[in-house]
Amino acid sequence: MLKVFADRGGTFTDIVAVTNNQAIIDGLSKHPERFLIVTLPNQQWIIVYKLLSENPEQYQDAAIQGIRDIMGISSNEPIPTEAIEVVKMGTTVATNALLERKGERVVLLITKGFKDALRIGYQNRPNIFARHIVLPTMLYEQVIEIGERYDAHGNELIPINIEQVKSDLQAVYNTGIRSCAIVFMHSDRYPDHEQQIAKLALKIGFTQISVSHQVSPLMKLVSRGDTTVVDAYLTPILRRYVNQIASQLPEVKLMFMKSDGGLVAAQQFQGKDSILSGPAGGIVGAVQTSKRAGFELVITFDMGGTSTDVAHFKGEYERQLDSEIAGARMRVPVLAINTIAAGGGSILFFDGSSYRVGPKSAGSNPGPACYRRGGPLAVTDANVMLGKIHPQYFPSVFGIDGNLPLDKDTVIQQFTQLAQDIQAATLNHCTPEQVASGFMAIAVENMANAIKKISLQRGYDVSQYVLCCFGGAGGQVACLIADILGMKKIFLHPYAGVLSAYGMGLADVRAIREGGVEQPLTQTLIPKLHQLMEYLETQARSEIDEVRSQVEIVRKVNLKYEGTNSTLTVNFTDQVAVMRQEFETEHKSRYGFIQLEKTLIVESVSVEVIQKMETPEEPLIIRTRSLDEAPVSGEIVRIFTADRWHDTPVYRREDLQPEDSINGPAIVVEKISTIVVEPNWNARLSECNHLILQRKD
Repeated sequence: MLKVFADRGGTFTDIVAVTNNQAIIDGLSKHPERFLIVTLPNQQWIIVYKLLSENPEQYQDAAIQGIRDIMGISSNEPIPTEAIEVVKMGTTVATNALLERKGERVVLLITKGFKDALRIGYQNRPNIFARHIVLPTMLYEQVIEIGERYDAHGNELIPINIEQVKSDLQAVYNTGIRSCAIVFMHSDRYPDHEQQIAKLALKIGFTQISVSHQVSPLMKLVSRGDTTVVDAYLTPILRRYVNQIASQLPEVKLMFMKSDGGLVAAQQFQGKDSILSGPAGGIVGAVQTSKRAGFELVITFDMGGTSTDVAHFKGEYERQLDSEIAGARMRVPVLAINTIAAGGGSILFFDGSSYRVGPKSAGSNPGPACYRRGGPLAVTDANVMLGKIHPQYFPSVFGIDGNLPLDKDTVIQQFTQLAQDIQAATLNHCTPEQVASGFMAIAVENMANAIKKISLQRGYDVSQYVLCCFGGAGGQVACLIADILGMKKIFLHPYAGVLSAYGMGLADVRAIREGGVEQPLTQTLIPKLHQLMEYLETQARSEIDEVRSQVEIVRKVNLKYEGTNSTLTVNFTDQVAVMRQEFETEHKSRYGFIQLEKTLIVESVSVEVIQKMETPEEPLIIRTRSLDEAPVSGEIVRIFTADRWHDTPVYRREDLQPEDSINGPAIVVEKISTIVVEPNWNARLSECNHLILQRKD
């Protein structure tokens, strides 16, 4: 049988497969340059494979093509689905549709008098001194104002004129719009009017009907409305993608990763849950592998080509309820991920007085200058200039025909020219490698600042944490970032280059339901909270196939001080004093003060039902060399670090054995990434094939 875990990223689709089929392994062993094969106990193997996400001349969908390549099936043969046990995927399809504004045509139905509420939003001004404010484009195409109204206590003030709504909806339907978002005042508590309109829209023939009391049953018309519109805008796109995959894999169990870090069955995957599908797999992969390695406090650091994602983990996944992604406000639980536009492709330029890194990226086409497509200088080029990336250890997939190595000569030439331009403008003499080093220092500082935002600025001491690095470029800068932050340990998993895909295989099935409360936290409220949570638990359980295994239930309460808007999440318990204490501890850590005289308000509650899944084992590796025999380096290269050149040994990861210890400076090359061990750092391989980097003080 074959289990497939796939992450469809912006540039590459990563696939990790687990199989016990000897025939598949025999077929793939003929292509060691394309497939990484790792032997597991009990006659099983893990296969790691990367392919381009977009390659329309060769294939329609990268994940399906990856399955075909692994099984050795040509594109015109049907896939023998009886041999596939499960496919678990993360996808950027919805994210890209949101970024590029290529979703479905949507009509918004909203209470009369609130036609422009979502456009006006919260009047936030991200750039307070901007004189010309550019509002994000709205996702809906038309608005129908509906004469209806409940007050905040559930009294019907204005009933719906059904005939009027029917003719308005029919007119919109006739223009070709098939998706609608229904958002009424106070409908999070009193949904009757929304339900009436939803039935009507279904009768008329709308194929996607997103109703706000189901999508986000919480207070705040604007963010509830935005979330509902996003759902109506993206779900049809997602549905088409899911159906396209399912049609190629009939009868196969197909699951998708949600933004909250849980898996869900394909037919229940919705637009509102899909925005961080890929990065969420990375967080799950980083956290679960770190826990297996014995680390409980983790900063995850995922550096790709275009962007870097960082997250904080202290015993449980951190989620945020309110987020803004690509100009769209969302009020659904998503993993708290901080993304910055700094990756291997971030463009370097000199603006006449200072060095600049990003936010624009060279992407994968043309890519950095060394990719032989005439691209601009980028972060990857700086590492080539500094000797931290060597063409001979990088796959030869560049140039027009995709068969040439990285171009080091053009990098040296362009940095030499840039050094001359800088000298002419500033009269400062810098060598080309000093210029490259200066750009790297800025890129590293930007990434370290992203980590400070989720840790130091929220009262966590990062020196106690391990930095879990993954993504194609993470290992190149790991030590430099840890140095800036005062972190002493770095963890690199053998599948670090494809950890987002591996994370799909380590994830559990999760269903989260929220309910609004907005009442003071008192002992008399506790029975009502129990009642609400039982109702939410029943809803969440309906999403999960419980027959197969035990489930775990997590109950949370979102609390805030009366008259404020910032909620903090605490564990639910019957003792009010215990919840208050947990809230105050977190508030003091986050904001530096507490307000004892203020009443605590329960804004909302959430119930999470978790179904544990079988996850792939990791093999232990055995030392065959004697303990006093050190690893042998393949060659000595020169790298520029700490403002001078160093002679540096290069080791292949597959040649290292447990208990091997390497002092920096050194380079460890893998099939899917490069790891730079800086001076003052030591790298040690564990028996689980984990590379642990430790700072020498």
